[in-house]
Amino acid sequence: MNRDLSDDTLMAAVARGEEAAFGLLVHRWEHQVRAFLSAMLGNREEAEDLTQDTFVKVFAEAGRYRPAGMFRSWLMRIAGNLARSRLRRRKIIGWLPFEPGRHDRPAGARDPQRELEDDQTARAVREALAALPERQRQALVLQRFQGMKYREIASAMDTTLAGVESLIQRGLAGLRETLERQGVEP
Repeated sequence: MNRDLSDDTLMAAVARGEEAAFGLLVHRWEHQVRAFLSAMLGNREEAEDLTQDTFVKVFAEAGRYRPAGMFRSWLMRIAGNLARSRLRRRKIIGWLPFEPGRHDRPAGARDPQRELEDDQTARAVREALAALPERQRQALVLQRFQGMKYREIASAMDTTLAGVESLIQRGLAGLRETLERQGVEP
């Protein structure tokens, strides 16, 4: 199957039962879904489980997907809904950021004191993010870690552009306030 096909074209093929198209979609998107879920859940094993659940749901709902060039938003909405359900079930909100390449550094590449300071700052940011309301945290994760545009976030979170702007502004203000209280420069 042609790897250059659009997500909408692949979804139409998945709806017809073409497993190769589904495999391409999974290959194309699983890393981003897993990273998003890891950031939302704070647990890599749960993120892995829900990544699989997300794609099972994508496959099951393929016939109901309406192509509009917004596959990414639709996919992240499914993943976000599954994450919220999981968080509600366990009734705690934890957050561990996805840090691409963090463990890929060559040994001795950084000053240990600087590394300690960075770890302390990262921990403070994780704690500040965990203290945010769930929707503010989700909007920030989608924007900062997934690189989604406001319009995509609005679609993924089923809200308006103004709603996304408000969630991100309030989330950033909350982060800044918490970090300043902790003596960490944002």
